[in-house]
Amino acid sequence: VEYEVMRDYENNCLTVCNMENFDPMGVHTGDSIVIAPSQTLTNREYHLLRSASIRAVQSLGIVGECNIQWALHPRSEEFRAIEINARMSRSSALASKATGYPLAYIAAKLAIGYLLPELINKVTGITTACFEPALDYLVVKIPRWDLRKFRNVDPHIGPQMKSVGEVMAIGRTFEEALQKAVRMLDIGKIGVVGNDDEEPEPLESILDVIENPTDERLFKIAKAIKMGVPIEKIYELSGVDPWFLYKIRNIVEMEARLKSLSLEDPEAPSIIREAKRLGFSDRQIAKYLRVDEM
Repeated sequence: VEYEVMRDYENNCLTVCNMENFDPMGVHTGDSIVIAPSQTLTNREYHLLRSASIRAVQSLGIVGECNIQWALHPRSEEFRAIEINARMSRSSALASKATGYPLAYIAAKLAIGYLLPELINKVTGITTACFEPALDYLVVKIPRWDLRKFRNVDPHIGPQMKSVGEVMAIGRTFEEALQKAVRMLDIGKIGVVGNDDEEPEPLESILDVIENPTDERLFKIAKAIKMGVPIEKIYELSGVDPWFLYKIRNIVEMEARLKSLSLEDPEAPSIIREAKRLGFSDRQIAKYLRVDEM
């Protein structure tokens, strides 16, 4: 779980954005799918880490922008600081775009002595920079790897970052933002499901990728759900929070509903509307209904 914290010389502090990694500890945040704001923290956990972030920045005397990464135990409230970056990081760029809070601009002003209440947020034009953004949407970041370009490269991802870039998608639901982001990766996929490269493969190799993640883990999770592997089993192997797994299952279940649907069906409009809400593109829906996109 990551927090972006701002502090000025007068010790005014605020957290601009909190982000949550889809993958558990052991996968570098640059190689992990990241969701902002966090979806699986309780209100208590969120505020526990928020106040810890502010205390850390104040005790270190950091002025400007700071990115803090926390490891939070999934079944207790035990937490540890992984790293504290007293600067803009790659996550800060994501947080700026996700919240509409110009982190680098405000951090530069704080460094030369301005205070947070004196600065106006350029994006809203009304609130001061001392006002925490509130989001009524969520943002999903997916890394992009070019592992296919290199010979003998190990496709497994871990604590060492291998991604060469990332995409960001905004949506009202996690499913929508996730599917939009997958399409933006430009790797020939039309969403989490419905891709042409879905040839059958043995369950053992799918479960192996879920346990020992590669750049294909997200798609293998969807495949495993299709093959009837229980969510509890996937959680046990991957450490990915069940909340995310149930959301991926929603996408898989909608795919099955669309496949058994025809346009003449009186229920078609409401099912297609729900599919759009879950981030299915016209192209995906057309493929399942066996019609053209137009």
